[in-house]
Amino acid sequence: MDSSFFNCSIRIDIKTILITGAAGFIGANLVLNLLHVLNGSKIIGIDNLNDYYDPALKDYRLTLIDEQSKESKAEFLFERGDISDRIFMDKIFADHKPQIVVNLAAQAGVRYSIANPDAYISSNIQGFYNILECCRHSYDGISERKEKSEENAEKYKGVEHLVYASSSSVYGGNQKVPFEETDFVDRPVSLYAATKKSNELLAYSYAKLYDIPCTGLRFFTVYGPAGRPDMFYFSATQKLLRGEKIQIFNFGNCRRDFTYIDDIVEGVRRVMEEAPERGIGGDGLPVPPYSIYNIGNNNPENLLDFVRILQEELVRAKILPKDFDFDAHKELVAMQPGDVPVTYADTSALERDYGYKPDTDLRTGLRRFAEWYAEFYK
Repeated sequence: MDSSFFNCSIRIDIKTILITGAAGFIGANLVLNLLHVLNGSKIIGIDNLNDYYDPALKDYRLTLIDEQSKESKAEFLFERGDISDRIFMDKIFADHKPQIVVNLAAQAGVRYSIANPDAYISSNIQGFYNILECCRHSYDGISERKEKSEENAEKYKGVEHLVYASSSSVYGGNQKVPFEETDFVDRPVSLYAATKKSNELLAYSYAKLYDIPCTGLRFFTVYGPAGRPDMFYFSATQKLLRGEKIQIFNFGNCRRDFTYIDDIVEGVRRVMEEAPERGIGGDGLPVPPYSIYNIGNNNPENLLDFVRILQEELVRAKILPKDFDFDAHKELVAMQPGDVPVTYADTSALERDYGYKPDTDLRTGLRRFAEWYAEFYK
């Protein structure tokens, strides 16, 4: 990817921004960040508030957003609905005319995709298709409006940038590390990974056909305060508190590129501000304004080291007693279906094109999680 191609700057201060999955882990933190830094923007957040995990966490995040919005110079409006509902999505676009769309709504989880595949097809495939169609039709009538009134045409030019969440899962069992955006990713090992790869393919085709600037972001194991309870660090904490054993897969030989939530949010916001530039190719058709980036910590951690640091921080936060017998609560087990032995992000493209590289170290991130957990659950 030539960095000179990605140079269409967008001033997001004065835009209408649609964020799907706004009550989710990444979505809520992105909304909080934008409410803190933006001036004059209108942020539309949508979420279906399903019960895939404890809805109390989603309510908690929305409460934080409500408190932040009272002090913000940006406006926030929450709409409850599902991206797989085409009528709902059409109304959102018709009513609010978003200029920037950030799609973070998705059914997440590798293992859950084995047990409940329908949820992934509905949200990750049908839902993303609906978003692409709404972005496509946001351009309807623009040329006619331009002919009638240049002033009127300036009011809404359609979606200027679609940013969407992909996943490191698309790399499957890739043997070459670190993972680069140009790697072969056509052998997913889970349905979840297949839906995320499908999102990238759909976005590319819509970028080519309808000139929609699209940027996909491959997230690498996001963690932090108020995260998803199904993620290992969160579920392990809850199991240890209940006196249960935690299972460490691949007999402890897994390595993960853990990425702290604040680093993910900073990366997403920077990407929102600079879209792939539109252009015309030699065939007279649009050159797809399309790009893909990894957002990871570029520093994979062994799972056993991760557990050790987590345990130390849980003791420090007084969640677990100092004399807690950790060895008695660990169980080394074989690899599970859908899992991969290693994730490792090459972030050189993100650093080159956006001047950003995630850098929060694991102990700092887990300490913040443990402190939040102690306060939230008391």
